[in-house]
Amino acid sequence: MPAKKSASSNYEGFTAEERDAMKERAKELKRATAKSDGEAELRAKIAEMTDTDRALAERVHKLVMTAAPELTPKTWYGMPAYAKDGKLICFFQPAQKFKSRYATFGFDANANLDEGNMWATSYALTKLTAADEKRLAALVKQAVS
Repeated sequence: MPAKKSASSNYEGFTAEERDAMKERAKELKRATAKSDGEAELRAKIAEMTDTDRALAERVHKLVMTAAPELTPKTWYGMPAYAKDGKLICFFQPAQKFKSRYATFGFDANANLDEGNMWATSYALTKLTAADEKRLAALVKQAVS
């Protein structure tokens, strides 16, 4: 009979960051039933970020809320996210979340981005220019249309 694997640091399943994200999601689901303040939770998550991620997240938050004020701010797996009628539309994943070299702005399957047989659902972000913001704003508007 094979030996049981212990819950030690050599576990080869989920990374520590992935386990943390799942724990965050479980907390979010509990808070959702208590009618939590999604905007405050989103802003608290942004405040915890590194300087680079925080600067991008603040600009993305302003951009999303300006482009689609009908979206509801919330957190999703501990990341800033935006929903319409309770359904996730888009989210910001800071680089530090999964120790990536860049942050990501992504769209969920509920976003109305369908264009032919193939379209992008996430974008790597290292900085945001005015042109980048204009493009993301247009994508967010399309996503909620």
